[in-house]
Amino acid sequence: MRIVAGQWAGRELVSPGRRVRPTAEAVRAAALDWVERDLPDARVLDLFAGTGALGLEALSRGAASADFVERNPAALHALKANVARFRLKDRVRIFKKDALAFLSGAGRGAYDLALVDPPYTSALSERVVERWLEHPFCRVLLVECGKDRALPGTHKRRVLGDTALALYVNRRARPAGPR
Repeated sequence: MRIVAGQWAGRELVSPGRRVRPTAEAVRAAALDWVERDLPDARVLDLFAGTGALGLEALSRGAASADFVERNPAALHALKANVARFRLKDRVRIFKKDALAFLSGAGRGAYDLALVDPPYTSALSERVVERWLEHPFCRVLLVECGKDRALPGTHKRRVLGDTALALYVNRRARPAGPR
């Protein structure tokens, strides 16, 4: 697993092994290409972060900062190793917390972009979208899920193999600005 594009293109990422399903490079590339215009100087939230591949890819492509939310110990170990590998301690925060509990404390418009990749077999993607529809914690929400999952609300959708990407945009929100 490696960074696909940006200043760290081609650099390897630490992986926790088979217990975590990382976003495939082709899916990650398509997802970040889709939101590319939203990346410069963005405050990014990587929810269900795993190794941090999505958030690190966003930072590689020009995002200003990233908050990572993950509670799996093996994934957290890999995430922390990746943050250290790229020397990003001053640009990231890591939260060992349940993603939905984290969102309950996230302010309206706290982020410019949220990248969400929960387990495909859970209903967590729907629950995150429902939370966003009620209380938009970011301007742009990009959700990765299984292609057969029906997500609520109005969104754009792209299917890549067994994976679907759903894009939600709060057009009334202003960029979140600096931390």
